[in-house]
Amino acid sequence: MAETAQAGGAEGTGIVLSIDAMGGDRGPSAIVDGMAIAAEKDAGLRFIVHGNETELETLIARKPVLGGLCDIRHASDVVHMEDKPSQVMRSGKDTSMWSAIESVRAGEATVTVSCGNTGALMAISMVRLRKIEGVNRPAIACLWPSRNPHGFNVMLDVGADIRADETDLLHYALMGASYARNGLGLGRPRVGLLNVGTEEFKGRAELKLGSQAIAKAADAANFEYVGFVEGSDIPSDRVDVIVTDGFTGNIALKTGEGTAGLIRDFLSEAFRYSLLSKMAALLAYTSLKRLSKRIDPRRVNGGVFLGLNGTVVKSHGSSDGTGVAAAIKLAAQLSAAGFSERLAARIAASERAIAHANGGSEE
Repeated sequence: MAETAQAGGAEGTGIVLSIDAMGGDRGPSAIVDGMAIAAEKDAGLRFIVHGNETELETLIARKPVLGGLCDIRHASDVVHMEDKPSQVMRSGKDTSMWSAIESVRAGEATVTVSCGNTGALMAISMVRLRKIEGVNRPAIACLWPSRNPHGFNVMLDVGADIRADETDLLHYALMGASYARNGLGLGRPRVGLLNVGTEEFKGRAELKLGSQAIAKAADAANFEYVGFVEGSDIPSDRVDVIVTDGFTGNIALKTGEGTAGLIRDFLSEAFRYSLLSKMAALLAYTSLKRLSKRIDPRRVNGGVFLGLNGTVVKSHGSSDGTGVAAAIKLAAQLSAAGFSERLAARIAASERAIAHANGGSEE
């Protein structure tokens, strides 16, 4: 078995992450590749790796950079992509996913990273880590490349729950603003509510009520509410946080990823069309490489489960080593910031401030 990683890391300076090594479409080899890439860039990382012990020992031994950084926890079962969350909750205690969440619950690691079944991961996380007091529905937040100086916008929910009423949308705004403050360093984030138009009379009833609730809470919770935003605003510099329900958010996310891949393929095809276009590609190689990197979905791979007493980063099921490394980097940043504790404190403080403001306005 690999050397045990202590909660403080080597010499008390490292960050310990709990890795579900078996849940992705590409198998544990892609997970271990990502761990190795991340470890090369951040020497302070330590890993508790959950899965088939024999297989993981072999894969990790092939990566010299991981020597002494991993504690392998054997898990005899795997959560498959087609498994129903209810099924996993009944019979999934021996899976690598369950084991990975337990390490965070026990305080051995600060963040869980998994490429596995999203529904099952959320179900286990909610039961084992529990929701933050005051939060009805956890949300999955993602970083979206944008025109903002900080390079990204936060969007939530992108798939935790397909429904959201006005109270849920308000909580998403509070959690998204907190994520933007901690993850992007924004003192007063701008929050927008995704709708089919920016006019106040447009949208479903819960969106109109949600907009009113978010606007009323903005000053007390220290964010700026810009009102309704449209799909074209998601990558814009008009807003820092986009709030929506999980159904709409997940479709937008997958559409954006697919469009980025299509643009990359079209550019590659265009520059291979003729000898002149190939020469032009050589001349523009540096710029094309920079563009390809900016629109590569793997760079921002990793949705964060917000609203839980513990941090969980959900990586795409089809992630390769580069994508997994990006998710691990995000997990390490959140861990270093003490994100979970800060989020719980901000939610509680915001709820108190909103309640005080509402009480004051009624007197």
